[in-house]
Amino acid sequence: MLKPSYLSLLKNQELLTRVNLLKEMLKDCVLCPHQCKVNRLSGERGYCRTLDNVVVSGAESHFGEERELVGRYGSGTIFFSHCNLKCVFCQNYEISHCGEGKEMTPSQLADLMLYLQNRQCHNINLVSPGHIIPQIVEAIYIAAKKGLAIPIVYNTNGYDLVDTLKLLEGIVDIYMPDIKFADDLTAEAYLKVKQYYSIAKKAVKEMYRQVGDLKVNEEAIAYQGLLIRHLVMPQNLAGTEKIMQFIADDLSPDTYVNIMAQYYPAYKAHKYETINRRITKEEFQSAINAAKSTGLTNIR
Repeated sequence: MLKPSYLSLLKNQELLTRVNLLKEMLKDCVLCPHQCKVNRLSGERGYCRTLDNVVVSGAESHFGEERELVGRYGSGTIFFSHCNLKCVFCQNYEISHCGEGKEMTPSQLADLMLYLQNRQCHNINLVSPGHIIPQIVEAIYIAAKKGLAIPIVYNTNGYDLVDTLKLLEGIVDIYMPDIKFADDLTAEAYLKVKQYYSIAKKAVKEMYRQVGDLKVNEEAIAYQGLLIRHLVMPQNLAGTEKIMQFIADDLSPDTYVNIMAQYYPAYKAHKYETINRRITKEEFQSAINAAKSTGLTNIR
C-alpha cells in the first residue's frame, strides 16, 4: 500500500518545521486572502472568528462524498466551523457563519483523526480547512507520530492563497476545491468576498502542480491528486463553461470534475430573485454539455 507523503516529511523533520512556521503565522495572520493580520494567539479575531484552536461541528465515516473517496468504509470527514466566505445561499450557515461546534486543541484533533482511521476510513477529509491550516498541520504531525497513515483530503471552497498552499506541499495528498463562480463581481454579490475567481484560479493551479490528476489504487480508492467540484446555479450564474474551459486549458483535460445538481435556495437566498429556486433539468444538462464541449474527459 502506498504511504502518504507526509510520513516522509515526518521522518526527515520537515513536517515539524512546517508546524513551527505555520504556528508563527497565527501571530500576524495572513493565511487566507482576507489578510487580517490579527494576532490569533493573543485573542484577536479576524474574518474567520477563529483563534488558536479549531472548532469542529462533527466528524464521521461519511458515505455522501465521491465514490473514489468513500470506498467500502467511508471518508473520514471532519467538518470545521467558520469559513472565509459568507455565501448568501449557504446550506450549513449555522456552522460556517455562526460557528456552531466544539472547540478542540491540535492534540484532540489528532486523536479524532486516529479514531477515524481506526474505523477503517480511507482518508481524513478536512472540510473548510483554509482558516485553520496551522492547527491542522500540527494535528497531522501529532497523529502521524502515533500511527496516522491514510491520505489527507483538503476539501475547500477554493478561496485559498498560493503562498499558504505551498506550505502544504507533501502534506496534503488529495485537493478537493470548489470553483463556484467564473466572474469576480458575480461572486462578490453572492459570496461576499472580493476577487473570488481570480484567487481560486491561482489556487487550483497550485493544487494541480502539487498533486496532478486524481490517482486511484487497485480498489478504485483515491490516494493522490486533484478533484474539482462545481455547483450548477440557476440561470448559469456560475459561468460553468468558462470554468470548465479554464480547467481543460490550464490544468488538464483529464481533471476529475464533479458537476453537482443539488443547489437549493438556503439561508438568505430567498432575498435574491436570481437564485430563489432550484435548477432545472435543462440547466443541469446544459452545464454537462458545456463541460464536454471543452474537451474534459473525466466528468462526473
